[in-house]
Amino acid sequence: MRTFLRNNRGLLVFLFCLGLFRTAIADWNPVPTGSMRPTILEGDVVLVNRLAYDLKIPLTDISLARLGDPQRGDIITFSSPKDGTRLIKRLVAVPGDVVELRDNALRINGQPVQYSNMTLVSEPVGSGQFVEATRYTENLDGKDHTVQFLSSTGSRRDFGPVVVPPDQFFMMGDNRDNSEDSRYIGFVSRDLLIGRAGRILVSADIKNNWKPRFDRVISTLH
Repeated sequence: MRTFLRNNRGLLVFLFCLGLFRTAIADWNPVPTGSMRPTILEGDVVLVNRLAYDLKIPLTDISLARLGDPQRGDIITFSSPKDGTRLIKRLVAVPGDVVELRDNALRINGQPVQYSNMTLVSEPVGSGQFVEATRYTENLDGKDHTVQFLSSTGSRRDFGPVVVPPDQFFMMGDNRDNSEDSRYIGFVSRDLLIGRAGRILVSADIKNNWKPRFDRVISTLH
């Protein structure tokens, strides 16, 4: 064992530093599900800034210092309060907000969020099946992003109103009718936030022979 450690100490130091980097500074996460379509596709690998909100002790949820406040519209990775699964969603409501959904239209503090640029698309749902979907540009705090609604679903299109408690956040997937988000798992506490996703590093079509999607490499998330 000592001989192994001595002969491979350079590699071991590198692996230690890489692990420290990924657990404390930045991380890259493959996305296996379509809950953030069309913003994030299955097979995208996103870059996550772990220092966007808190400096944490590596491998723990213990915060040493608050570095920034999550903002409406941020795309965030976090641990599910339901079962600890790592999820990626969009933050739509911050502490103190009153959030509600009426026929899939989002309202924050009594004000309806603006939707524009309606587009009809055919959306894959697996096993070679497609459903009709409608996409809109949603404007949240002056920032535009695309959301999607499926034509047939049993999702919660009406929800709330509820008040977001202190140090808690309300998350939703951009694929509003195919996302297990705060409508189902509840509010997400700040200590469960991992970081803010800002870019797609690489991408492959994991549903179609793993073909690379070069147009999505190093693209910015909105």
